[in-house]
Amino acid sequence: MANINGAFGLRPIAKVGSNTNSTGVTGYTQYEIASGNTNALYHGQPVIPLSTGYIDLTGDAAGGTVRLLGAFMGCEYVSSTTGKPTWSNYWPGSGADTSIPVKAWVADDPNQIFVIATDATWTSKATARAGVFANASFATATSGSTTSGLSSATIGVSTIATTLTLNLRIMGWVEDPSNADFSAAGIGAIVRLNNHFNSGTPANSSGTGTNIGI
Repeated sequence: MANINGAFGLRPIAKVGSNTNSTGVTGYTQYEIASGNTNALYHGQPVIPLSTGYIDLTGDAAGGTVRLLGAFMGCEYVSSTTGKPTWSNYWPGSGADTSIPVKAWVADDPNQIFVIATDATWTSKATARAGVFANASFATATSGSTTSGLSSATIGVSTIATTLTLNLRIMGWVEDPSNADFSAAGIGAIVRLNNHFNSGTPANSSGTGTNIGI
């Protein structure tokens, strides 16, 4: 039976170890999206820090080469039409008063664990078990739905390998009767971010910057 999961990006579900799992967003600093940024940012989409002090989407579908800051969870901006504060679970890329900052919330804890849907069949539970502690790329990480506001990011099953530079570390999968068909796409893979900006110096990038393709 096919799984009911569709793409929803990175969804916070737990923390590494016995840390309290608030699935919350940052509270110690204020992230912003440049008000003139026309790139849409979707709920659950991986985002990167820029050298300008703002956040933005990754520079290519597989996650890019700049360290990931976390998963975008929503934003608040002043509507250029109504002049009123507007909260949205995604940044549409327009519609804000450009004289007022666009506030953004990011699940930025390097110990955060996420669930993300598989883009294709994982073949079997035995094959999935063999992939635990391996690494993978996103199948896509730059698009989403303007209806739901959700990211279309999924984990690329075909990319699973021991390669340390891949963005995601597989920790397991969600035991969910509605999404238990390993021969179909949509299994909820449990992952953490390999190359987190807040977790020291990773193997595949250094510092902030404008990513390729942005």
